[in-house]
Amino acid sequence: MLDAIIIFSFILAASGIGFYSIELLPNSTLDQVTNIEALRLIVAVFAAIIGGAIGLSFQTTYRRLESQIKEMPLEVILTRAIGLVIGLLLANLMLAPLFLLPIPADFGFIKPLVAVVGSIILSVTGMNLADTHGRGLLRFINPNTVESMVVEGTLKPANTKVLDTSCIIDGRIEALLETGFLEGQILVPQFVLQELQQVADASKDQKRVRGRRGLEILNRIKEDYPDRILINTIDYEDIPTVDAKLVRFAQEISGTLLTNDYNLSKVASVQKVPVLNVNDLVNAVRPSYLPGDNLDLKILKEGKEPSQGIGYLDDGTMVVVEEGSNYVGGELRVVVTSALQTTAGRMIFAKPQASALA
Repeated sequence: MLDAIIIFSFILAASGIGFYSIELLPNSTLDQVTNIEALRLIVAVFAAIIGGAIGLSFQTTYRRLESQIKEMPLEVILTRAIGLVIGLLLANLMLAPLFLLPIPADFGFIKPLVAVVGSIILSVTGMNLADTHGRGLLRFINPNTVESMVVEGTLKPANTKVLDTSCIIDGRIEALLETGFLEGQILVPQFVLQELQQVADASKDQKRVRGRRGLEILNRIKEDYPDRILINTIDYEDIPTVDAKLVRFAQEISGTLLTNDYNLSKVASVQKVPVLNVNDLVNAVRPSYLPGDNLDLKILKEGKEPSQGIGYLDDGTMVVVEEGSNYVGGELRVVVTSALQTTAGRMIFAKPQASALA
């Protein structure tokens, strides 16, 4: 209904302008016209066609703008509105002395022209600055309000978590949610979702499988925890990489970055962003074995040295057994001799119990 009203209004206005514009023609030209009413009708019809085209273009532009505003995050609308108001206020304050200048009457049009152009320039500048620094300004005024807007109106006592692509694909986030060790709101930015979709659409089979697995895990946890898992539409077009966007987003909402990417963890820590690394959590909860502890271990393969055998604990920790090559394929009780912690994980060294007792 609104679309029809817009187009009809333009048609009606254009036809009226065309109908009465005949009066603007010189009298000498009007004297040559035998039927002025017919001329009025013809001009009105052509003007109505042009008005209809302009109205259709205006209606299309209006609907496109309306769609963009609906998809725009609430905090962006608010910050741009504040930027627009500040820009108009500055324009009025800066341009007010202009009207006090003694300008000749012939150049009086300069005052309103400069006022209009200056207001447009400063208002657009205010909105552009609001896109860059608006959320920081709102957080400075009231941090709780900004964070509640970013998480779409939900406030939680625990710190908000920002989920990384690698953490979704890894899958252990699902187990952490089930056990209840992970508290607070969990945000998945739109650019992370786009990266996950790109991985799922990759040409390489292995990469594509990982991406699809990540999408399945995200869908499951979103269905199981609809009040905690939220997709946020924020994006930073001026930042090229997803990792940099994640760090920036976590900084703006004062959130915690949840990842298992070692390099991203270090970069975020340098920029004073709290990080929860799933790998660090797994290493922290693994049982510690001291020299002299006994283990029942299945020897799966030979090690690098001829006499070594390799086995694995339930948590995936590799155990190197000296003199264990003769027991490949069988189970053996071993005694821990030492343990080595590396960035890649933990490694335990042991030897057969019979050999240790001897």
